[in-house]
Amino acid sequence: MSAGLLVYRKSDAGVLEVLVVHPGGPLWSNKDDGAWSIPKGEVEGDADPEATADREFAEEIGAAAPSGPRIDLGQVTQRSGKRVRAWAVAGDLDVTVVQSNTFEIEWPRGSGRIRSFPEVDAAAWFTVADARRKLIAAQGAFLDRLAAALDGDDSSEWS
Repeated sequence: MSAGLLVYRKSDAGVLEVLVVHPGGPLWSNKDDGAWSIPKGEVEGDADPEATADREFAEEIGAAAPSGPRIDLGQVTQRSGKRVRAWAVAGDLDVTVVQSNTFEIEWPRGSGRIRSFPEVDAAAWFTVADARRKLIAAQGAFLDRLAAALDGDDSSEWS
């Protein structure tokens, strides 16, 4: 199972925006819609999933996860079978300075050359409608759950 954070904010125009990331590496370089994700990573052993979400956020974004109250967004199962558990937290980050950790793979395949790539090659703020198009399909449920949770607060703040 993976765990991640969906960071949200209100834009200057009062619109709800969420922070999502594009996976790095050659397999994702030409994919856009349906390829983005919340910052997330694998929960190892009996590690705390929420602590894993914070750690993975820091590794993929290069900044500490925002502090503050969390909204438990539950779990989804992606088409690949991977389960993802997520929390939402309000925050605001400058995505132009994302500094992701890296991973190594043989590329091109069969070449014997090991190359290093960033785990995340882009991060961006999107409206919920745009994020729904960008995100891996199953993760769209997190947007619905966030909107429902915020609607329980002062919904005029997020219109």
